[in-house]
Amino acid sequence: MSEILNQLAEVLEQRKTAEPASSYVASLYSKGLDAILKKIGEEATETVMAAKDGDPDKIVYEVADLWFHSMVLLSQQNLSPDDVLQELSRRFGLSGLEEKANRNHSDSC
Repeated sequence: MSEILNQLAEVLEQRKTAEPASSYVASLYSKGLDAILKKIGEEATETVMAAKDGDPDKIVYEVADLWFHSMVLLSQQNLSPDDVLQELSRRFGLSGLEEKANRNHSDSC
């Protein structure tokens, strides 16, 4: 599964140097962080609405859009899917309550 994420990450990196008129992603990069964040917000809202509708196909479609735009953000910030996967791996085996307590403790230090 992570292979497709890495392939997509490579394409997103290539789009950083592309002309904005040549690709949707290149145009997002040229508009800057606020445009990327706006798209993530829109896609998150559409994901919530799809879930409320209860249509599995629509949920998958919208989550794919949300993940895609989140990956655009990662690339724009010079991060990779592996960075997120490493964080998820670090959390694996922790209860959600324990992870949250550790996060709150480290935030106050």
